[in-house]
Amino acid sequence: MFAKAFRVKSNTAIKGSDRRKLRADVTAVFPTLGTDQISELVPGKEELNIVKLYAHRGDAVTVYVSGGNPILFELEKNLYPTVYTLWSYPDLLPTFTTWPLVLEKLVGGADLMLPGLVVPPAGLPQVQKGDLCAIALVGNRAPVAIGVAARSTAEMLTSGLKGRGFSVLHTYQDHLCPEGRQLDIKKSSYKKLSKFLQHMQQEQIIQVQELSKGVESIVAVDWKHPRITSFVIPEPSPTSQTIQEGSREQPYHPPDIKSLYCVPASMTLLFQESGHKKGSILEGSEVRTIVINYAKKNDLVDADNKNLVKLDPILCDCILEKGEQHTVMKLPWDSLLNRCLEKLQPAYQVTFPGQEPIVKKGKICPIEITLAQRASNKKVTVVRNLEAYGLDPCSVATILQQRCQASTTVTPAPGTKDILQVQIQGNQIHHLGRLLLEEYRLPRKHIQGLEKAPKPGKKK
Repeated sequence: MFAKAFRVKSNTAIKGSDRRKLRADVTAVFPTLGTDQISELVPGKEELNIVKLYAHRGDAVTVYVSGGNPILFELEKNLYPTVYTLWSYPDLLPTFTTWPLVLEKLVGGADLMLPGLVVPPAGLPQVQKGDLCAIALVGNRAPVAIGVAARSTAEMLTSGLKGRGFSVLHTYQDHLCPEGRQLDIKKSSYKKLSKFLQHMQQEQIIQVQELSKGVESIVAVDWKHPRITSFVIPEPSPTSQTIQEGSREQPYHPPDIKSLYCVPASMTLLFQESGHKKGSILEGSEVRTIVINYAKKNDLVDADNKNLVKLDPILCDCILEKGEQHTVMKLPWDSLLNRCLEKLQPAYQVTFPGQEPIVKKGKICPIEITLAQRASNKKVTVVRNLEAYGLDPCSVATILQQRCQASTTVTPAPGTKDILQVQIQGNQIHHLGRLLLEEYRLPRKHIQGLEKAPKPGKKK
């Protein structure tokens, strides 16, 4: 909504009666907020303005601005918190998580699609279609966007996490957000910005220079200064800890991955008698049962040799190649069943502990480990597709950096959308394999490239 510049119609100080009404509306819309929190959000005496504007699509929006920061906005009589407000109250809305690379698309005006969601170990928050939700990035609980759920959590899982998930209304870094990037010096002990900058420079945290007459600029920041590195975000209150119990980081447990089969258009005649149609998802055992029942029901089992099955026109069309139509009249049971499975389209089901199964078409991509050459002929280890197995690339990179004592980076995987790859200096496949196989207990068949580990006695 605010991806493009908007036009301001008016900007006026709020009246006392309107301030009281706004407090009542906030209490009704966000019942989890306590009296003190509402008084903090909508202060009694401090400056509070009503800004009426027109978004770039013509929508009339009312924005409530406190101390120069947008705290709430109203659209079609619905009240919404801004990202700035959610930073102070991160547990106000059910929060879904996506990858950092997705933020740029959201800021550009895109909705959040379900393939971009990250499913935490505790599962997705339970919401209904139309519920207001917050969107955060992996590794940071501070919300970066606000949107409306396009479907319920159950429907999201049933769809295999495909399609549109959330209609995004407002994001960090959109045209409404810059109003929130302010430091209210008047409310601090410094009172004036010049005194604050002077003190920070005396502490050797920043360097300030007068680059043009009368204008001081910050030209350097010591990000390793103890005052910065020791800064921590305050722990959430006991109430918010209870709300966030399900989203807290938990030990990793590998998903259960099951191969499935999807009925293509060319096989529908064989499966329609059992009540299945194009696109139906079946397990291998179900396919075998259906084919066996079909053969017996249509008297296709050879009377002289029970191990052979006669091929009727439907079986011929479904499983035989063009050159076999007039030459192959019977097949052994195992050959018939294997051919049927080969002609079906692949699919798979991923089930994380305590969550509903997620079914997707195609084959699950293995975790791919490769070696690459970089500058000065140095080797690096690259691993990708961790997300498909519920692993956070940033967390894996941190662990490997500590264990390998080598630098790691996380970058977008070339030629993919919303997939990250981890790069570790040197041949670290041995450490990576031990992490994936022994600690995360992932099946070896889902990991590609372990054979490239350095041989004993050789340099990595």
